Amino acid sequence: MNVKSKLTKTSGLAILIVLLFLLPLFIQQPYYVHIFIITLIYIIVVSSLRTIALSGQVSVGHAAFMGIGAYFSGVISKELGLNPWLTIPLGGLASMTIAVLVGYPFTRVRAIYFSMVSLFGGMAIVNIIRVAQKWTGAIGLTGIPPLSPIDIPGLINITFLGQKVPYYYFTLVLTLVCLLVLRRVEHCRVGMTWKAIAQSHLVASSVGINEAGFRVLALAVGCFFAGIAGAWYAHYNLVLTPPTFGFLPSIFLVMYMLVGGRDRFAGPIVGTAILVMVPELFRGLKEFAPLVLGAIMVVVVFLMPQGIAGLFDQIKAKPR
Repeated sequence: MNVKSKLTKTSGLAILIVLLFLLPLFIQQPYYVHIFIITLIYIIVVSSLRTIALSGQVSVGHAAFMGIGAYFSGVISKELGLNPWLTIPLGGLASMTIAVLVGYPFTRVRAIYFSMVSLFGGMAIVNIIRVAQKWTGAIGLTGIPPLSPIDIPGLINITFLGQKVPYYYFTLVLTLVCLLVLRRVEHCRVGMTWKAIAQSHLVASSVGINEAGFRVLALAVGCFFAGIAGAWYAHYNLVLTPPTFGFLPSIFLVMYMLVGGRDRFAGPIVGTAILVMVPELFRGLKEFAPLVLGAIMVVVVFLMPQGIAGLFDQIKAKPR
């Protein structure tokens, strides 16, 4: 990438971030602010799913690990009275721990077999959440405390209960931080090793790379950020139900990643932003939303194999 192209890309990114920070000034309706908050949360989750995919594995039960972070943070903040600002990172650590414990025995399983194992694992986690009604509630976990107010005498006083705009700004900051960390990880030595394993695990093993260890590391990093996003969602939505983290949401996460473009860092961002917004255009036909998303998936697979994020590269590659 030449200097001019890099400068243009950086300038465009900066303008986009500024526009996102100015968004609440132009959109006053709480419902639309809510949609943007949910979109930002799922951008974190789908980007973390792509981190796992860098090592050549596609998790089809990723929503369940988002649920682990959500329920862990929600339960301990409600039952133990802990500050949500503390329980949110603990939710990420809980999700990462379960991922390592569950994933380590299956590190030798690859490709479609890993996807099947992750699918069954995710379904098992959701069923455990349903069974543990003493902590998770018979019809869902309610009474989750919102984020604690930020009060600095003489400077700021930010209250989150019943407010959408403060949640939006903090969700935007959290999303930017998570994306920055994930991008740095992808472009460091660990990320390069994941990509080498995805290209050929036999070659990677032959040069002394601990393939199993790096696959578990990819799973741990991805599930940590999914748990963070889930915990944040819990203290935003204040109510949790198992279907939110079940089979269909996990499939949607994979669709968001593939439609946006698995091979590009911007893929999950573009795919999630588009596919979360599309069902809002069909709110009156909500039962047909999966059909619409499936149709979009088919079109992208056949016409844009590199995803929407790779469309511009395809256009540039065509002769004038």
